[in-house]
Amino acid sequence: MKYPRGLFILLTAITLPAWAQSAKNLSLANDRVKIDWASSAKGWTIRQVSVRKGNAWVTMPAPSGENTLIYAADKPSDKPDTTFKDITGAVFPGEQYHYQQLQWAESTNPVSLNKAGQSFYFFPKTGKQSGKNSLEFQQETDVATIRTEWSFDPKFPSDIVVKQTITPKKDGYFSLATPTLTSLTEQNLAWATVPGYFQGNKFQKNFALAYAYGHGIPTLPAVYRERCASTLSPMMTAKNGITLAVIPEPGLARDPWAKDKITQTDWKIGLSHMNRKAQLSPTLYYPVLGENESSLKTGEPVSYTFRYSLTDGDWFKALNHAVYDVYKFKETLALRQSKQSLTDRIQKMHHYLTDPKTSMWNIEEFEGKKIGAQSYLGGVVGSNKDAMKNSDYGAMWMLATATKDPLLTKNVLPYALNFKLVQQETGNNFFKGAVEGQYYLAKSKKFVEEWGEVVEPIALTYYTMLDIGNMLLFEPGNAELKERLRFGADRLLTWQKPNGQWAVAYDRHTEKEIFKDIQDLRPTFYGLIVAYRILKDPKYLTAARKGADWFLKNAIETGSFLGVCGDARYAPDFATGQSAQALLDLYDLTNDARYKDAAITAAKIYTTSIYTHPIADHAIKMVNGTQREDWEISQTGLSFEHGGIFGSAARHGPIQLCSHAGMFIRMYGLTKEPIFADMARAGAIGRDAFVDPKTSVASYYWQAMNRGAGPYPHHAWWQIGWLTDYLLAEADLRSNGRVTFPRGFVTPKVGPHQTYGFEPGTVNGEKVNLVINENLVQLNNPSIDYILARTVEGGKLFVILLNNRAQQSDFQLTIRNGKTMSKQLPAFGLDVITVDAKGL
Repeated sequence: MKYPRGLFILLTAITLPAWAQSAKNLSLANDRVKIDWASSAKGWTIRQVSVRKGNAWVTMPAPSGENTLIYAADKPSDKPDTTFKDITGAVFPGEQYHYQQLQWAESTNPVSLNKAGQSFYFFPKTGKQSGKNSLEFQQETDVATIRTEWSFDPKFPSDIVVKQTITPKKDGYFSLATPTLTSLTEQNLAWATVPGYFQGNKFQKNFALAYAYGHGIPTLPAVYRERCASTLSPMMTAKNGITLAVIPEPGLARDPWAKDKITQTDWKIGLSHMNRKAQLSPTLYYPVLGENESSLKTGEPVSYTFRYSLTDGDWFKALNHAVYDVYKFKETLALRQSKQSLTDRIQKMHHYLTDPKTSMWNIEEFEGKKIGAQSYLGGVVGSNKDAMKNSDYGAMWMLATATKDPLLTKNVLPYALNFKLVQQETGNNFFKGAVEGQYYLAKSKKFVEEWGEVVEPIALTYYTMLDIGNMLLFEPGNAELKERLRFGADRLLTWQKPNGQWAVAYDRHTEKEIFKDIQDLRPTFYGLIVAYRILKDPKYLTAARKGADWFLKNAIETGSFLGVCGDARYAPDFATGQSAQALLDLYDLTNDARYKDAAITAAKIYTTSIYTHPIADHAIKMVNGTQREDWEISQTGLSFEHGGIFGSAARHGPIQLCSHAGMFIRMYGLTKEPIFADMARAGAIGRDAFVDPKTSVASYYWQAMNRGAGPYPHHAWWQIGWLTDYLLAEADLRSNGRVTFPRGFVTPKVGPHQTYGFEPGTVNGEKVNLVINENLVQLNNPSIDYILARTVEGGKLFVILLNNRAQQSDFQLTIRNGKTMSKQLPAFGLDVITVDAKGL
């Protein structure tokens, strides 16, 4: 049928959408980024993504623009329907790891594996320029209308802010993925990460190894929860030097304590390194399919905002942008105000640890010796509430030396030393030099490991080499300890493989290597650094370097690390931060720049174990019956015990043991990267909401708030150790080396903090001894910490003052001799006061 010309034009106008764009090309462009779209039969596709790098434009590979909508009429199952095996063929993770069973199950259900619901893939059919450098696209599907708005962030020209809106056409569950801007193949990938879960530069075909341990990039498009995402920014760096990150708008993810109760496990957004088609492209999913926000009624719209960030630089530069510019880390640090100084916490914990009741100190008879340790009421295989453990031998000897307290020198150290001696295997067998176990079971009179009858080379490094090494720094003439140290060093040499690595563990009964599905990507080589420093035999340094060289190639270069917690099946943890200090110490011995560079890389990776969200503020919240401001309980600045799929952080949140704080300050001194100093300070100061007011011992897990040591009384030693390391590292940094003390060895297990006080340090060029004495000086401002150092001759007392606050601080200092002085320190400033020590 023929229509009159005018009627045809009228009908055409009626059938076109009111906002349709007649042009065939659209673009967003400024002096940093250019994105071009072309209209085709498929819809609006991205034809080119270009980023300025220096004076040239770099074109990103595989531009796309494809959108993904996921729909389910009914709520998806939360039960897993897929079984995975490790590289040995065993079902993962194994029945004995019941702590991990629940988390593995929820992490492998259909939603987590990104296979639930029906997928609608599309390129928008309609698009238009909606303003200067802003675009709008729209798509109609059978189940919903999707509208997407793109524009540049005027403050950050490399960021494109995108708002997406779903308007359902039927009831059901909906999830909308961020459009695929561009994707990479393994061949043009330099680095990819979902911070807090994994990082690396190659794909790992074994899903258990990739997903649980981050040993390579998962090849499945898994959707991660924000609860262990340290920084909310999946990202990938191409070999052309450009990093693409996707960052949700602040406030979109869950708040772990939204108002008056814990909301740690709420799941508001999904993060992934891939789109649903398993193309490597950073992707967000909102709402998460099956979660509360995803249940929508017909006509009930839901919107969310995110940004693409295209950084001319590597992943670490992109991470800094997300942390500082989007999630305001510097501003949240400025909120932190201490109600109790860190110095005072150390002094109060001194009293806690000299009281056998509060510290749960026990003395038992074993093999003719009286041995001492603290009760451990956490999970230990075979324990009947009778497990005992010591934690930080360096801190024990340091506190005793600095205080000269007989309650320590007579009532604690001799029995702790005996504990260490009987803990070590000395018979001429396969395990000579290793420890029989971390824990002593008083009722059954035996030493056991944390999770099964295994012997780990890393445990030998920790509980033989580090503990004995730190004691020998204070007791260099102790011949028995030197012999025991040599036993351990020689066992490490025997167990070291030709390529430099060690086994993860051996079965105590069969002596066969176990855990062959994972590699010992931990600083086991550090034990031989201790041996070389104490025993001076060059064969130990040669072997330490051989182990470190293997570690550089297999851990640092690939971003693959292993943890040290047996009950968590060695999920990556604070040992990653410890690796950075281990490599720095090896650099100090060898002056080999490879180790310094690797240490910096490890420290940069460890910044992805520190929470940087949500943005802290002054909002009032009720916490276990106490009114708190949001910043007081904020997770920002705190580190994981272990993150990832298996991490305790998934439910308990981060921890208060900021063992990395001193190392991060040292890293700032080396690199001048502000994130190191800011993260150290954010973790250390203003954490009073987690400190038990009766004992000054902080809780371990974030969710415990201020319930104190709980079942882990030995943690107080670690707290004294890391707080002292942090304060002395700050003093060294802020004084430009005028205040410095020799550092000992790192502590076992929880991270990189090191011990002090075994040799004199220097203050303004004079030799001094570290002093801990709460009766010599007093300060009226808890934001001011102080370190005491007495000259070796005894005539002077130096009071090293540290303003641990992002604002200027006024205070009054009172000396025991009655002298007072009013002082002022700038933000994070330092001053050194010299006092006549006669009579003090």
